[in-house]
Amino acid sequence: MLTHMIRLAATLSLFASLMAFDPGTLGTLSTQAPQAPKRPDAPQLAPYVPTPQEVVDRMLALANVKKSDFVVDLGCGDGRIVVTAAKTYGARGLGVDIDPVRIDEANANAKAAGVTHLVEFKLQDALKTDVSNATVVTTYLLSQSNLKVRPLITKQLKPGSRIVTHSFSMGDWAPTKTETFPDATGRQRTIYLYLADGKVRQ
Repeated sequence: MLTHMIRLAATLSLFASLMAFDPGTLGTLSTQAPQAPKRPDAPQLAPYVPTPQEVVDRMLALANVKKSDFVVDLGCGDGRIVVTAAKTYGARGLGVDIDPVRIDEANANAKAAGVTHLVEFKLQDALKTDVSNATVVTTYLLSQSNLKVRPLITKQLKPGSRIVTHSFSMGDWAPTKTETFPDATGRQRTIYLYLADGKVRQ
């Protein structure tokens, strides 16, 4: 009988505890790790292949980047082009990429370089990016991808804005200047400079 009464008391105590439990505290008790940000539903315009720093330097020099410029890198990867433009020239910049890992790397690199006040990185589809404020646009995309972004940038950019592409051209749009040079490994690199003229190119 005593054992039965003890079990009954324990059951009543547990029931009372459950009735007094506040469901609002569930959030603070959760041990589930936060989910990683999702990539936007966007096509991959190119595999991630970092642009060698010497090529980055040449691209920015070819664009004649100045402190007054706003540099937008479509498919920014680890952000090195935008970060270098800020650190070397004091230019403001924006980098966009569809991979959250790359955006995290870009923000870390900007912090390490001390240029977070000049640059911003967004997890975003390059084909939906507003480049209307850019004076310089850079890309390291595949040829067919450059042709996809071409209508976007030629529609939005002001005449005189510069576009610099690495390795792949803008199709039948004749570049203003082309530079070919060997990198530190002996590989031939080509960069193209285009000047926006207000014409939309499909």
